[in-house]
Amino acid sequence: MKKLLKTVFVSFLISILFLVFACNAGGYKDAGAAAMYQMSEMPAVPDMSMSRVAYDAIEDDAPITPAQYLEGQEIAQVEQARKLVKRAELHIRVDDPALTEKPLADLMAKYGAWSASAGIYENSRNYTLRVPSLSYDSMLAELAGLGKILWRTENTEDVTLRYYDLESRLATRRELLRTYQSYLGRANNIEEIMTVESWISNLQREIDQTGTQFRNLASLVDYSTIELNISGPVASSSYSRDSLGEKLQELFSAFGDVASSALVVLTGIVIYGVPAILILILLFWLLFGRVGLIKKVWRLAVGKK
Repeated sequence: MKKLLKTVFVSFLISILFLVFACNAGGYKDAGAAAMYQMSEMPAVPDMSMSRVAYDAIEDDAPITPAQYLEGQEIAQVEQARKLVKRAELHIRVDDPALTEKPLADLMAKYGAWSASAGIYENSRNYTLRVPSLSYDSMLAELAGLGKILWRTENTEDVTLRYYDLESRLATRRELLRTYQSYLGRANNIEEIMTVESWISNLQREIDQTGTQFRNLASLVDYSTIELNISGPVASSSYSRDSLGEKLQELFSAFGDVASSALVVLTGIVIYGVPAILILILLFWLLFGRVGLIKKVWRLAVGKK
């Protein structure tokens, strides 16, 4: 009897476990089917790394030809254009620096350039020019034609990664700012409002800093810099030996300098030396001479003793 009850109990447990596993398997199967159905119903997300032409071909279920692939690569390069910061230093020599002011002003008006700083000197001119990057090469070539090139240097810096990184960070923070601002309408109390406003304040500070960096970099990309130095002709000087007359003139001039110095010394002796000697003689006569004041004082002192 005990064995029968034990067998029935074990069979009952096995049946319950079987039913539980069967229900879970069916639930997983239904959930998996539902997930697959939902994923099939969602629109396909385009691969942003592909070009527009390649993605259009996928949407049309058409194979991508080599020509379409190359076209797509060209479009992608245009969309992700390189950002370059160009600088140049140009030093030229002209006959008259003042005559270059009008041609330089005409060139700046022609290419939409402007002068960030200028230095006007007697025989030279220094300018820091900002020129649109698209007109950089053309304007630099015309500036070189104003005179003789003494030296010229150019430098190009690729800031593409930094440019697009700042642009992306700025867009992300602005989107996050709009999200934070939407939280204010759903705040339940003052504490939540103050917390959200603190988030907004900190985020706005980051947006301002990133925006300033992005604008400065964009300005350097959009407007190239040309340091222009314009020099006038170099003054010529020739070396020649002194003639006999010039040497005699220098000799007499030197003698005159010595004589005038000696005359000054003698005059000083007469004016200051003679009175000083007379004063010394008078003091000697009063103290040690016939008057002999010191002698008299000494005698009186000895007589008292």
